[in-house]
Amino acid sequence: MAPIFEYFVVCGIGPEIRTLDGDKGFHGYGVMYLPSLLDQYPPLNHTLYHPPPPQLPTCVLPAGVEFYSSGFDSNDASTFPRSYPIVLTEGDGSKIYVSCIAFRDPVSEDIAEAYRIPPNSYADKCICLVSRSPSFRVLKHALEELFALCFSPSGSSKPLWEIIAYMVSNIRLPTPGKDRVLFSIENCLLSVEAPPKDGLPHADISFQPLVQCLDVDNLIKLFTAVLLERRVLLRSNKYSLLTLVSEAICHLIYPFRWQHVYIPLLFFSGVDYIDAPTPYMMGLHSGVDTSTLTMDGVVVVDLEYNRITTSEEIPPIPEPELSALRGEILKLLCPNVVGIDHVKTGPCSTSDQYPKGDNKPWGEDHDLQLRLVFLKFFASILSGYRNFIEISANHVFNTQAFLKKRSRSTNQPSEPMIAQFLDSHGFLDYVERGMGSDEKNNNLLEKLQDAIGRGQNPISIFPSNVVEPEIITISDPGGKISGAKYTYDRFPSDIRTEEQEEKRRQILAAASGAFEYSGKHTPSSPSFLGKDSKADSLSPMERAAERDRMVLDIKVKLQGLWLRLLKLGATEDPLSSFEYGTILALIESDAEGIGGSGFVECIREHIHSGWHCQLTEEQFIAVKELLKTAISRATSRNDMLTIRDAVEVSAEMYKKDANNVQDYIQRHLISLSIWEELRFWEGYFDYLMEQSSNKAANYASLVTAQLIMVASHMAGLGLPDTDAWYMIETIAEKNNIGYKQFIKLRGFLSHIQQLRIGYWGITSTKAQSLSHGLASPRSATDENQQPAEASGRSWVQSMFSRDTASRTNSFSRVRRWTSDGGLSAANENGSPRKQDLSTAGQKKTQTSVRVLRGHSGAVTALHCVTRREVWDLVGDREDAGFFISGSTDCTVKIWDPSLRGSELRATLKGHTRTVRAISSDRGKVVSGSDDQSVLVWDKQTTQLLEELKGHDAQVSCVRMLSGERVLTAAHDGTVKMWDVRTDTCVATVGRCSSAVLCMEYDDSTGILAAAGRDAVANIWDIRAGRQMHKLLGHTKWIRSIRMVGDTVITGSDDWTARLWSVSRGTCDAVLACHAGPILCVEYSALDKGIITGSTDGLLRFWENEEEGIRCVKNVTIHTGAILSINAGEHWLGIGAADNSMSLYHRPQERLGGFSSAGSKMAGWQLYRTPQRTVAVVRCVASDLERKRICSGGRNGLLRLWEATINI
Repeated sequence: MAPIFEYFVVCGIGPEIRTLDGDKGFHGYGVMYLPSLLDQYPPLNHTLYHPPPPQLPTCVLPAGVEFYSSGFDSNDASTFPRSYPIVLTEGDGSKIYVSCIAFRDPVSEDIAEAYRIPPNSYADKCICLVSRSPSFRVLKHALEELFALCFSPSGSSKPLWEIIAYMVSNIRLPTPGKDRVLFSIENCLLSVEAPPKDGLPHADISFQPLVQCLDVDNLIKLFTAVLLERRVLLRSNKYSLLTLVSEAICHLIYPFRWQHVYIPLLFFSGVDYIDAPTPYMMGLHSGVDTSTLTMDGVVVVDLEYNRITTSEEIPPIPEPELSALRGEILKLLCPNVVGIDHVKTGPCSTSDQYPKGDNKPWGEDHDLQLRLVFLKFFASILSGYRNFIEISANHVFNTQAFLKKRSRSTNQPSEPMIAQFLDSHGFLDYVERGMGSDEKNNNLLEKLQDAIGRGQNPISIFPSNVVEPEIITISDPGGKISGAKYTYDRFPSDIRTEEQEEKRRQILAAASGAFEYSGKHTPSSPSFLGKDSKADSLSPMERAAERDRMVLDIKVKLQGLWLRLLKLGATEDPLSSFEYGTILALIESDAEGIGGSGFVECIREHIHSGWHCQLTEEQFIAVKELLKTAISRATSRNDMLTIRDAVEVSAEMYKKDANNVQDYIQRHLISLSIWEELRFWEGYFDYLMEQSSNKAANYASLVTAQLIMVASHMAGLGLPDTDAWYMIETIAEKNNIGYKQFIKLRGFLSHIQQLRIGYWGITSTKAQSLSHGLASPRSATDENQQPAEASGRSWVQSMFSRDTASRTNSFSRVRRWTSDGGLSAANENGSPRKQDLSTAGQKKTQTSVRVLRGHSGAVTALHCVTRREVWDLVGDREDAGFFISGSTDCTVKIWDPSLRGSELRATLKGHTRTVRAISSDRGKVVSGSDDQSVLVWDKQTTQLLEELKGHDAQVSCVRMLSGERVLTAAHDGTVKMWDVRTDTCVATVGRCSSAVLCMEYDDSTGILAAAGRDAVANIWDIRAGRQMHKLLGHTKWIRSIRMVGDTVITGSDDWTARLWSVSRGTCDAVLACHAGPILCVEYSALDKGIITGSTDGLLRFWENEEEGIRCVKNVTIHTGAILSINAGEHWLGIGAADNSMSLYHRPQERLGGFSSAGSKMAGWQLYRTPQRTVAVVRCVASDLERKRICSGGRNGLLRLWEATINI
């Protein structure tokens, strides 16, 4: 039997204190600090179990650790201990269950002395029981008993850690359905048992919190959102509620399984993960601020107020299943109300329809009944589904045939909810699992369908508990108990080893003497690498001890240098820092490899301690160069261990922008020759086989699994498919695996290659590069390196985690692109790109950037006042070239770039929530906000003129028109026209089925185009008062739209842009070569060409030729999502989310810029780009007439770049 308790862990403040922001040392009360793992049983050197997850301290203390001047106070509820469960999900989908108790504990004297913490201070501490079994109740009871025993006035009969060691080592899980294990903690008797395996999955929780927090309608709404795999965020001020509700809803969707990110309790500093684009179920404390996040499409479930909000409609469950499900739940929750009119006795009694024991408190019977209600719902809605299972190359279930059959049986049209559910990962996973023999024999859904068909009681499908479980008593062999009692004034520490104690002393000594150290040491070459003059007189044992001391000394110094390297500010250059130079010297000057291996080991330990591996742009370059040097030195020494560790840590470290576009260090290591050597990959494969924890598995399956891991790293490095397959095939043949495994491996590599082509397009490669390499959309400097989408395991996992539709669309786009002549764009990554880069290198420093401060929140809207907006008969007005910004601080600010040092002209106040859209004309400024209002100000006096109210959701677009009119669009799906003079809505000129995200209007023709979350581009003729067309073709949200004459261009989250004809209402072209959602599209009127920008960081130039539209140029100098493209006659302004900007110039034809016979769109050349700083940009606006580009960041700063200054 497996142990029920895998680990006992203590987390809190360790010897190395850092704030959540990474600042070292004690910074007073009221500041949150990073938690550390303090003690554990079994200890670290135990080999029986996997080590605890490195993120455990951060997860069990999600808010961090706080220091206090006082401890527990019976009159202050905020000081009471808190008991709560959490669930962690590992990479393979397995779950770890943790019961926690957090409390205030005195700070250790040595830590307080080293960091000069006030005496008698307290800090948060958390004790945890970790298990692989979902036995929430026994974990909670056992932990609470240990906690009570520690602080009991009467004490315990044995040392506390001795009791913990016995409990963790000896208490075993019972056999499901057969045994009940009894054990005691001192005088408290506890028991644990597991239900039979052929019943519902073990759920050792109560479902009562779920039904108490949400009413029936909201419960069904949450259930539907989870079933359709939406992004679900639970909010509560109680940690326990978040975990219990998450687990309960996962059990209610049985027999289906949640396939995506699952974090029931998210640590506070991870709040940015909420904007992740993939499905997830996460819980977040209600005290954490999310106002700066986009939250588009997130289903927010407020458990405290029984409220569910979302900006994206959740399709309802169809009838008659909805009424049946709702009725069954009400019967269970309110039986006395539902059946109040029914006769309870006599021949016409209906009492059998209702649960017995109406007045009983909620118990396990109610939990079972609730789970059965939802299982019956699935049995009804999926009636006859097995008849539509088909094994083919494209699918395993015939969805369309099933939907047609259901429509005929219900006499209803196709229901969106059913269609979306059948396309979910959970349903496809269930169908695939059902093909296995084990699943077929224990499929409760099919058993229930059969029982209902035969008229049997649904309860009959569950195993009967006829046989009482056998009692297994685990007694404490403590022997004779002495009269001694052990009492504690704090939670005791376990006995540390000499090595642990020495390491603790070194860290505290370094903290205590940090100021002396900084004064005594200067940035010189490390003297400890030289030999001591007395070394020759040492004995071999003394010499070995001296070498061990030297190795430890080097590793300690490397650890300090590494941590300081990561703390360098945004204005400091890591490549010229003392830390970088010293680490490089340690690696290069050490013939034995201690420096290189120590540096890699230092990174690995930092990753295992919970570091998230994210680097800034400057840190990324420094770490990449250091790892290259370490690997090169290790290769010359034949040190395969260091190379192996380096390739693994390089697959973890990355840089990214606000759109989660990640670039891993691993792909920048392809220039090293070691990756072409078969001996390295054979050695790495042997290492993986030795380390495998699943050695009892089938040998061929084990070999295949490890070869997939090897292939993942090959893909992360960017090795060509043919080279990678040669080495994989050689290793596989040596291990004698069967042909099925060969097919699986070949398919895996081919799939990666297809995905890479679908992501990056088919491009030409340099002659000196490895064969079949692909040009990188991320890096403009490493032209000879072979990239991949990201690297290693993280990259491959991200590829496979994408939904099936995206992958299918990706492949179809690849086939369409190659068939349409995409291969002819040979210069896509050739000479034009090279010319752009050289120009950037020459003129990068010839720029001027100003930082404009004024907003206290993230900048969310930015508008440039153009000459056309403010031109009148007198001529240009002075406000042409002004920038107007809106923010989460609810203000609108007007900036005059001509006034250096005092650019802020006015602050307009009136909104109560985030400002999302801004426009202006000669005399007015108009803005739209999340508060559902549109405000109009006088530009000169800054007075509020009008408040236009009529939208029922946040306003997403505003546009000032001639004749004192305003056009607005909102998330309620409406487009309205307003008369500012009368403060009235003239008309609702357009209606969409979902939120409007983008809008274009031609004032000369009266044609309006709007699009958004319904993936439909709508065209209206406002003057005629009619809708002209609904342009169908996109499969996901439309983010951008541009209309010029009879042409409309749309960019969508489905990775494509489309060209439409307004008059005909047809799609003239599909532009498919990006590797992410297209956020902006632009039309170059002079060339009749198109420019698209995407989250993949690529800028693509498309030209309309006789044979069709093709991509003639691909620019890769930006690493973040392209947010803005503004094209003029001869100038082009670009802004990206990574805070990079660029200005392009197209020489006039009369000056010989390009020949009219050649490609005009390819004639755009990079004019200048400013030095980039670290920031997350939300919006960008360009003033091409004055060669200015302005960006607004999440930090509230505006960055104004003038490209014509200082030439």
